[in-house]
Amino acid sequence: MRPKGPQPTYAYSGGFLGPSASARRIRRIMALAGMPVRSGWPGAAGQIAVWGHAPRAARGEWVAQRSGAALLRVEDAFIRSIHPGRMGEPPIGVLIDRQGVHYDPARPSDLETLLARAPLDDHAVLERARHAIARIKRLRLAKYNCHNPALPLPDPGYVLVIDQTRDDAAILHGGLDGALGAHLFREMLVQAQLDHPGARIIVKTHPETRAGLRAGYFSAADCTAPQITLLDAPLCPWGLLDGAIAVYTVSSQMGFEAIFAGHKPHVFGLPFYAGWGLTQDRIAHPRRNRKLSRAQLFAGAMLQYPHWYDPCRDRLCSFEEMLDHMEAQIRAWREDRTGYVALNMRLWKRPHMQQFFGRWKGVRFTRDASKQEDPRKLMIWGDSARPKGQRTTRIEDGFLRSRGLGAELTPPLSLIADDLGLYYDPQHPSRLEALVNAPVPPDARLRAQKLLDKLRAAGVTKYNLGGAQPELPGGHRILVPGQVEDDASIRLGASGDISTNLALLEQVRAQNPDAVILYKPHPDVEAGLRPGAVPRDAALGLADRVLERADPCWLLTHVDEVWTITSTLGFEALLRGLPVTTLGAPFYAGWGLTRDLAPTPTRRQARPDLVALVHAALIAYPRYLDPVTRLPCPPELALERLQTGDLPRAPALRALAKLQGTFASHARWWR
Repeated sequence: MRPKGPQPTYAYSGGFLGPSASARRIRRIMALAGMPVRSGWPGAAGQIAVWGHAPRAARGEWVAQRSGAALLRVEDAFIRSIHPGRMGEPPIGVLIDRQGVHYDPARPSDLETLLARAPLDDHAVLERARHAIARIKRLRLAKYNCHNPALPLPDPGYVLVIDQTRDDAAILHGGLDGALGAHLFREMLVQAQLDHPGARIIVKTHPETRAGLRAGYFSAADCTAPQITLLDAPLCPWGLLDGAIAVYTVSSQMGFEAIFAGHKPHVFGLPFYAGWGLTQDRIAHPRRNRKLSRAQLFAGAMLQYPHWYDPCRDRLCSFEEMLDHMEAQIRAWREDRTGYVALNMRLWKRPHMQQFFGRWKGVRFTRDASKQEDPRKLMIWGDSARPKGQRTTRIEDGFLRSRGLGAELTPPLSLIADDLGLYYDPQHPSRLEALVNAPVPPDARLRAQKLLDKLRAAGVTKYNLGGAQPELPGGHRILVPGQVEDDASIRLGASGDISTNLALLEQVRAQNPDAVILYKPHPDVEAGLRPGAVPRDAALGLADRVLERADPCWLLTHVDEVWTITSTLGFEALLRGLPVTTLGAPFYAGWGLTRDLAPTPTRRQARPDLVALVHAALIAYPRYLDPVTRLPCPPELALERLQTGDLPRAPALRALAKLQGTFASHARWWR
């Protein structure tokens, strides 16, 4: 049982006390766990932290022996980071063990005790575990995540043999009587050939070996037989497991992942996951007699044992919250690791583009793509002209954007990068359409439902401007949101003669003569930044009220339905369960969720429910950036920042925003 209250914890190595990002992260996690790290001499009631069985752990062990203080062994959690720790990236979680360390079977550890004695049969916990297993498989998450999912995998049908780093602590302390020998790796390779005569054998190297940081146990000299291949390419571990007919390991964590990929791996050492009936063990463990299900093993090792950390909120978090954060980080790395060239990007947008997409290789800005020889991907803003013969990624604002207008140069919390088209252009397919057409996994549905519930409770919209809450007339109220009339969503998504706010009002009144029509001008138009104003007399000739500077979120709770051409407010109305009628082809039309009075693309064949649309439009499609830490973040964090967080304000660029409004009619020239 962990003691209550902060327990000062002493350490004697740079891994805890040094200035590196990893050391700072470890200190922070331990402080949040009630174990603030310091230097000095502990009393008998104190405790000392050492890093596993690393060489410098001997210092702390000596002090513990002399002082009588308790010893804590700390290690990286089983999902750590994108790159190995030796490359400087801090961990997303740590393991803090009071009895031993998980990879040393010679003595019990907290993890072994938990797996051996904890009930691990609570239905809710096991359901969490099953959803988490499905999610890490779908996201292809492993301990390290610098693999390239785009690389082609070997043809399936091979035996997978997993190498490890030479003289790692898990090897030096991985046996009941001490070290595991190098002979086990040779025996493992021989046994794999004996068990599967004639089969292809793939020997997978460790990521640190591939990076040149540490040697492994296998080299090209061990793989001279024609059926054996030494594989050091950064291939996806889950993809390799999917194609394997059998998996062999000494004590690699990839053997743990193999269990959840459906294998019963052959294990030649005594890792933490062996001995529970889920592996084929060459060595019997004298203490591990319990039989566990996959979900029980996962619940103990991943949900209950580690201390997971949320760097955006700076607090300990659940496994699921950690996954939300890691998904955002890994998506950014996978999409941005080759870098970008941005064509004709406005000056004020460039810092935000660099923060969103330039974390790994940077964004280079240019005004001439004809001389483009850079291998990095080309990006352009919105529906700007695409250079002939070049594949481009189009960038646009996301649907949870900011607390303030884009036309006033308020920086966004979300951006969309679409390599197929753009969501507001119904004339061409988009990545969003592909996401809506695809089935939603059960774990993703749960997440989307929770996000939808939070969004409704938070009252968050795209711009979050707040505003007036006017008294409204009684009757059947129809909200009609005005739009920017030269906006790309109108130019590309409007149909027939209904492409102006006045024409929209005329149509709504014609079809609803007895309704209470409430017209809300677009905030960019009200601010004088973009075209689309309807003369007040003309508007009041068709609408019962013109709701200038009204709070859109409040309005959505006080109206009965929404009519629009392509406004995002129609999507926000859907999120709140309101009927929506469209007179154009916005991204949310054509799926059976709206009443559509204009043609919509025949490509939209799926019939998703609202939760599936939320998953596509708010989770899977946009990218989010935390305005506080400048880290890629999940939509849940962006929602919190928009609701309650103190968002950093952009410099006072109101004059520039006004100048933008002056030239709005010529937007295509300078955008």
